[in-house]
Amino acid sequence: MAKLLDDAALDTIFRTARTANGYNGDPVTEADIRAIYDLVKMGPTSANQQSGRFVWLLSAEGKEKLAAASSGTNGAKIRAAPAAVVIGYDLAFNEHLPWLFPHAPTAKDWFPDEAVRFDHAFRNSSLQGAYFIIAARALGFDVGPMSGFDHDKVDAAFFADQPNVKSNFIATLGHADPSTIFERLPRPEFEQFNTVA
Repeated sequence: MAKLLDDAALDTIFRTARTANGYNGDPVTEADIRAIYDLVKMGPTSANQQSGRFVWLLSAEGKEKLAAASSGTNGAKIRAAPAAVVIGYDLAFNEHLPWLFPHAPTAKDWFPDEAVRFDHAFRNSSLQGAYFIIAARALGFDVGPMSGFDHDKVDAAFFADQPNVKSNFIATLGHADPSTIFERLPRPEFEQFNTVA
């Protein structure tokens, strides 16, 4: 099933892709975010848990709520971006397994306590957050992922009606202004952090 991507595609997704710190002002539409999510949802998660929960912020009001809960320079980046995203995780993801993982009727009961559910929800929402970055790049967008924010404030602002959903990380989304891109930071060679056994 898998086919080798050409160098241009690999550059777009990984090698020349960069974290965006500012954007050129081109809009991001609801059709754009739906196209991104349609790729994100296809990425693998454990037992198809799909624990990621996304809040897509296209309005100035929504971005302002997120900016107010962010730290350092992140607030200004969020306000200036065409779009921002809260990537969350649902601690009650198992309630959806009867339809997401139908060939194992007891899957809903495999996660009896919150500590176990947290491990799965956080891990798989992190995977889905990474798929979001790759999907956005594959569709011609740039992303600025961030971890500098107050989780409690973000959860209160965006998940107050969903107490089982918590924030994982946040990101901006758009078409990057090249002048805002930092120089590439070091990347380790294979021998530094890898072992072959």
